[in-house]
Amino acid sequence: MRRDRGAAMKAGWKVFLLFTAVFAVAFGAERMLVPDIVPIAFADGPQPLWSVATAFVLRAIELISGSVAVAALVLAVAMSAQRLMRRRTR
Repeated sequence: MRRDRGAAMKAGWKVFLLFTAVFAVAFGAERMLVPDIVPIAFADGPQPLWSVATAFVLRAIELISGSVAVAALVLAVAMSAQRLMRRRTR
């Protein structure tokens, strides 16, 4: 049973690190490829369609991967806290 918990903890941290890396890559790509583009229809001036679409897709990837990373971090910290509390009660 202990090995299963340890493996689950390692998998949780791997998910966190993976989605943090995906977030960082998408964030960097958005800043490099389309730095001044707003991924919505209303902007100060006309924007090329390809850049708006690229900014929209990259922002969606950022938001999804950031949300998954935060959820994985919360779950991993909660499991670590639960494990620590069980260790202290024994």
